[in-house]
Amino acid sequence: MSNFRLPGPPVCVFLLLLTLVYGPTIAQNKSPNAFTLKDGDRVVFLGNSIFENEFQHGYLELALTTRFADKGITFRNLGWTGDNVWGEARSTYTNPPTPYEHLMEDITKAAPTVVFLAYGGVEAQEGQAGVGHFKDGLNKLIDKIESLGAKTVLLSTIPVVSADTSQHIDARNAELELYSKVIADVASQRGKQFIDIYNPVLNTSKKADIIENTVHLNETGYYYLADVLEKALGLPSERTTSTITIAKPTPYSSNVKILTDSKDNNVIARFVASDKYLPLPFPQASSWVGSDANVVRIIGLKKGYYTLTAANEQVVTASAKEWEKGVEIKQGPQFEQSARIREMVIRKNELHFFQYRPLNQTYIVGFRRYEQGRHVKGLEEQNILIKWLEGQIILNSEPKEVVYELRKLD
Repeated sequence: MSNFRLPGPPVCVFLLLLTLVYGPTIAQNKSPNAFTLKDGDRVVFLGNSIFENEFQHGYLELALTTRFADKGITFRNLGWTGDNVWGEARSTYTNPPTPYEHLMEDITKAAPTVVFLAYGGVEAQEGQAGVGHFKDGLNKLIDKIESLGAKTVLLSTIPVVSADTSQHIDARNAELELYSKVIADVASQRGKQFIDIYNPVLNTSKKADIIENTVHLNETGYYYLADVLEKALGLPSERTTSTITIAKPTPYSSNVKILTDSKDNNVIARFVASDKYLPLPFPQASSWVGSDANVVRIIGLKKGYYTLTAANEQVVTASAKEWEKGVEIKQGPQFEQSARIREMVIRKNELHFFQYRPLNQTYIVGFRRYEQGRHVKGLEEQNILIKWLEGQIILNSEPKEVVYELRKLD
């Protein structure tokens, strides 16, 4: 047996301090529960209208795609308006299969490795009396997801927002909060990640118009929901500041690559900025989008106004004083690249929606498929387009270098 000696007292104290200071950080960084995605993962959004409506906007999928741009991640949206944990909204499919069997089939065919689960909004209408039934169904759904080898991330309900006092939204929101707590309790008991979106949505609704018809998120709402999920999952979302100092003979910077090969004498500074990930394109109808944009600071400019361009397109114009403080970049090539990806995401989701929920589904894939079952082949052929779009999304989701040029505005 080899001899083993305990370290002396000074060394013991040092090791203890090292463990206390760095131990929690190391454990946190290597936490097995930290959210991550790997090559080949299939992310499924399963729930009620909060997910079905999202396929028209694509923000949640785009956020995860851009944060894991170096991975080949695919997505399926199985949201169904009015659905509950028992799949009862799928009764329009007719029997057989039963609505619940239909739900189970949808989950299985999607072949998930990660499932974002968002239920409770419909069930909350049953109040306290329905809690037990809801909890039972939620646990059975998690059991099904686990049997497929996938992990589950549970989302809370979202609040009802309305200025109409006759709708008694306080009572309704009390029920929604109750079911959010039930979801959080189940997540804790099952060792699953729980994300509270109720309070962030409620707080943001006081600053921006994010909900329509009292209960449905609009485009701006999904933009902010994506931000909530990014932060809750610990994904990078902080903005960066690029600082450039104008000096002779050439500008300089500690965190931006300065280019000196410009042949245009009107160019005051030419530099390259590379985003760590693509930004989410801003919603069209919003007048308030927070302050998550990247910032460019340019120090040493003479009094006047200066325009920043990229790819021969104006990005932003500001005064020398504003540039010194820092100007947010809210448009440009990176936003255009992200917008193109978002368009492909939405198109792909539309194809999938009408593939797994075809018109006349009772006659095509239901119990009367003996009449029009031949059309199943056409639905299957849509996989060619879906897979092509998925490939394009993956190939184009990494940010490209952007060359900026600064000129004085005459």
